[in-house]
Amino acid sequence: MKTAQQLAAELVRPEIRAINAYHVAPATGLIKLDAMENPYRLPEAVRAELGRALADVAINRYPDASGAVVKTALRDTATLGIDARHALILGNGSDELIQIVATTLAKPGATMLAVEPSFVMYKANAMLAQMRYAGVPLRADFTLDTDAVLAAIGREKPALVFLAYPNNPTGNLFPLADIERIVAAAPGLVVIDEAYHPFAQVSFADVLDAHPNAIVMRTLSKLGLAGIRLGYAFGDPAWIAEFDKTRPPYNLNSLTQATALIVLRHADMLNEQAARLRRDRDALIESLRAMEGVEPFPSAANFVLTRVADANATFARMKGAGVLVKNLHGWHPLLSNCLRLSVGTPDENAAMLQALQPAA
Repeated sequence: MKTAQQLAAELVRPEIRAINAYHVAPATGLIKLDAMENPYRLPEAVRAELGRALADVAINRYPDASGAVVKTALRDTATLGIDARHALILGNGSDELIQIVATTLAKPGATMLAVEPSFVMYKANAMLAQMRYAGVPLRADFTLDTDAVLAAIGREKPALVFLAYPNNPTGNLFPLADIERIVAAAPGLVVIDEAYHPFAQVSFADVLDAHPNAIVMRTLSKLGLAGIRLGYAFGDPAWIAEFDKTRPPYNLNSLTQATALIVLRHADMLNEQAARLRRDRDALIESLRAMEGVEPFPSAANFVLTRVADANATFARMKGAGVLVKNLHGWHPLLSNCLRLSVGTPDENAAMLQALQPAA
């Protein structure tokens, strides 16, 4: 009888056999500044309120399949700016929404297009959905090469385009006028990924009605709720109705839904934390600019992409000092010797800057 290893070698798709699983670095005992999380926990009063609410959740029952109450709470949160005319779909983080959109549009021969470097899950989900993938490099300074993107759209005629606004892992915010040119030229759907909306303070949602071939996708993870995995997307109801067909039933669990309802009542608190992180991000960039041999790039997110002389050695030194950041060296040629530094608390940022300094 064949071993499991032999059977897997025969039956698993070769392109999946060729890749590695997404790696999440262990962070026990380290200052964790590698995953763009909000470093601030919920206030004690909100946690107590949350504890009481979660205790009453009927976890013996399936969750609300549509997430209707959560959708209402998102719409009622004024700072999210979701127009009543737009339909909503909820996902287990924005990762699931990327998968849902790709699966829905993956007709034979269909192409997904994205700029590079950008969020790695775009390309990964193109492969999983068996879509062709076309990557368009950013310029050396990570600015958007709009003409190159438009040329690629004309050449590839993509069914699906992903644009992160602001971009991850570079942190910069592409000009809205250029985004609109790309959307206008695209023959298919363009997903504007606004995962870092709380820190960018601008949104494509303001012009969404003028672009029927676009939707906006976001997550609550960066706002301070990474642990509950709640993503959402909104746009013309015709798009959302199709995506709902490939959304798994009960994809948003009852505890996530109950948590979202409680915490969104305290949206002002989350927005104050985001404002604090924006101020600390700007201060961090100024401190990095003052360091010899360190090149921070502009950021509209809650992290700062930074180039150093030797990313591997610097990453190892920082980890040895108890600070975990993201080493992007080797991910893409443009990211040579780059580290991604998440914005933490002032004390965490100070420790990060200290660890980044070369030994005297």
